[in-house]
Amino acid sequence: MKIAIFSTKPYDEEYFTKVNEELGENKHQLKFISSPLDETHAILAKGNDAVCVFVNDPVNEKVISQLADLSIKLILCRCAGYNNVNLKACKEHHITVCRVPAYSPYATAEHTVTLMMTLNRKTHRAYNRVREGDFHINGLMGFDMNGKTIGIIGTGKIGYLVAKILKCGYGCNVLAYDVYQNPEIKQLGIEYVDLDTIYQSSDIITLHCPLLPSTRYIINEKAIEKMKKGVMIINASRGQLLDTKAVIQGLKSGKIGSLGLDTYENEASCFYEDKSAEDLTDETLLRLISFKNVLITSHQAFFTQEAMKNIADSVLKVSALSFEKNNGKVSGAEVVNLDE
Repeated sequence: MKIAIFSTKPYDEEYFTKVNEELGENKHQLKFISSPLDETHAILAKGNDAVCVFVNDPVNEKVISQLADLSIKLILCRCAGYNNVNLKACKEHHITVCRVPAYSPYATAEHTVTLMMTLNRKTHRAYNRVREGDFHINGLMGFDMNGKTIGIIGTGKIGYLVAKILKCGYGCNVLAYDVYQNPEIKQLGIEYVDLDTIYQSSDIITLHCPLLPSTRYIINEKAIEKMKKGVMIINASRGQLLDTKAVIQGLKSGKIGSLGLDTYENEASCFYEDKSAEDLTDETLLRLISFKNVLITSHQAFFTQEAMKNIADSVLKVSALSFEKNNGKVSGAEVVNLDE
């Protein structure tokens, strides 16, 4: 199969090339394209059978129409989420969409706790001080995680692992919320509660739910009003789970004591790119960065050696190979339901 892989970085090319070689005589023809798959660059897929896209590629109705004109029959998302793909248009043009259902839940779960602990113990600020020869510890005081109440919104594979790390490793009191209750969460002795209880009781709230109409801006002005003063909020899931303007107001008032983000609702304009020689024009992002109690990473929670290998395996060895060998049919967790 000929696959045009968009929004590629050197690490994508490294891992996809390695995994493709493992396929031997079944290996695909890969075309690496650094540009995103958008209306301007869709033409670059010409001559291929499938496209592979990343989380911020705007695969909208116009792009899908262009892909259909190029006889593209398969869109491979090298991520778990697919809210950037217009599924209705894919259905109309008979284009199959696949994703990576579980590249490494450990990677994101561990990064989530890293954000918590960095904000709590302020190790990022301590690192910068010591490099400048400043060894005083004023302003670096944290708190014991043991005994703190952590509210987890979304208890799939990642949320479950975060809960396990915090309860079994740190001795936290963990509360959970999800429309689908995970029996593994209950086996940990963790109670499911409603959202208001999460908001009102938690010292730290961490988000691990998908972006759906029902979860968009699940952290909003009304939710923040219900929270404890000084609450820590962590989002390593999807940017639009947070109403960023409401969060900024919460930071200014002191209601939110600290904020850790690995994703941001307008991240497509800057994440994964080197903007160090430019002036950032996103005033909302600039305001977030200005807070000393805000820590932002560039959507890197997934970024481990194991996850990159699993992503390439899922895209090339499972979805693409199955589509090719089964006359355009793919089954399993990789296939996206176009009726969603």
